[in-house]
Amino acid sequence: MHNYLSGLGNNFSSEALKGSLPKQQNSPQQVPYGLYAEQLNCSAFTMPRARNFRTWLYKINPSVKQGQFKHLSKPSSAPQLLTAPIKNICPPTQMRWNKLDMLHGDSGIDFIDSLTTIAANGDVTSLSGSAIHIYRAVKSMDRIFYNADGELLIIPQEGRLLIRTELGELEVEPLEIVVIPRGIKFQVKLLDNIAYGYVNENYGAPFQLPELGPIGANGLANPRDFLAPVAKYEDVSGDFELICKFEGELWSTQLSASPFDVVAWHGNCVPYKYDLRKFNTIGSISFDHPDPSIFTVLTSPTTTPGLANVDFVIFPPRWLVANHTFRPPWYHRNIMSEYMGLLLGQYDAKINGGFDVGGGSLHNRMSPHGPDNNACVKAINKELSPEYLDNTMAFMLESSMTWRISEFALTTDKLQTDYLDCWQTIAHSFAVDKK
Repeated sequence: MHNYLSGLGNNFSSEALKGSLPKQQNSPQQVPYGLYAEQLNCSAFTMPRARNFRTWLYKINPSVKQGQFKHLSKPSSAPQLLTAPIKNICPPTQMRWNKLDMLHGDSGIDFIDSLTTIAANGDVTSLSGSAIHIYRAVKSMDRIFYNADGELLIIPQEGRLLIRTELGELEVEPLEIVVIPRGIKFQVKLLDNIAYGYVNENYGAPFQLPELGPIGANGLANPRDFLAPVAKYEDVSGDFELICKFEGELWSTQLSASPFDVVAWHGNCVPYKYDLRKFNTIGSISFDHPDPSIFTVLTSPTTTPGLANVDFVIFPPRWLVANHTFRPPWYHRNIMSEYMGLLLGQYDAKINGGFDVGGGSLHNRMSPHGPDNNACVKAINKELSPEYLDNTMAFMLESSMTWRISEFALTTDKLQTDYLDCWQTIAHSFAVDKK
């Protein structure tokens, strides 16, 4: 059973040895137990206090004790791990993919080697945009990894994970998520035979809770439900491989001791997990739809108020009670670009089939989308009464920038060539004498 600290945005502190946290100074001349003080900054030093993310680490070995990085070439048969900008011509056509096949190499495929890019936007060099990857691992990581390009939002769909980080361990299962800040070293260990899921690699501002505005003090994802690890360290010498993702490329170096040697730490730049089943859904109790922004779990903001670099949105089980209302998502065209994935069950706007668990769909800027024909007919003709949507969990990664699609995603046989058919049988029902 893991112990966790709770409350997203808090300045946490944790020590694995009593008295290992310095009492008065962040970087004292002498740290208890002969440790070394090291600060991890995930934001510029001069950012406003509310957006200033840093954590003090008290380590057995400072991180500078590492070898020279060497470029790590991936074999041509390996999945494509890309970073924005992607140069491919990007069609405006709506797209949908089936779940990808698992990968099986001679010695097994770990989390890093399984990452396959579906789409990306922005520019990693300018700290804007993000990427969407699929992971499909059959082997635990022996190597250690950190990402200099962005923070990682990991969304498991199948298989439990034990994520070892410098600050402690997080155990995560499907219908939970985990966020690992930029620069934090970690390993992904499989607790089941396989692991499949989605990753959003966020190059921009770190994820935060959305503002609640007129909703008030409570609702959506509550800060108390976000869990951070407690300090856990090992003092182990040996030969450890450290992988870094930097400017879209993978680099490798050697360490003579385990980097999981943080005996104590304090700060607000921490890995954390969240159970999507604890989301407090808000909706209409009279008529019509609030915008889907009411389902936002986390947002990476831009400098323009209200405009997201990327939003992480979910569509969980919930009551539908709105009267005189077409209840599924309406047909719409949106300046924001939307990638959707399905973690469990059926999405209420796609009941024709084809939107499979583990699959995904992409509706880029101003591409029309909405319910398939069967969902539309059902919604128009049903007698409205309170209805509970159960056994469902879809998510959306919505960005103010166009998702540029990878060559893999454009050419894989998992791309559905008949996706547009789900709307072609929508009836022409207009009649002048019909009200």
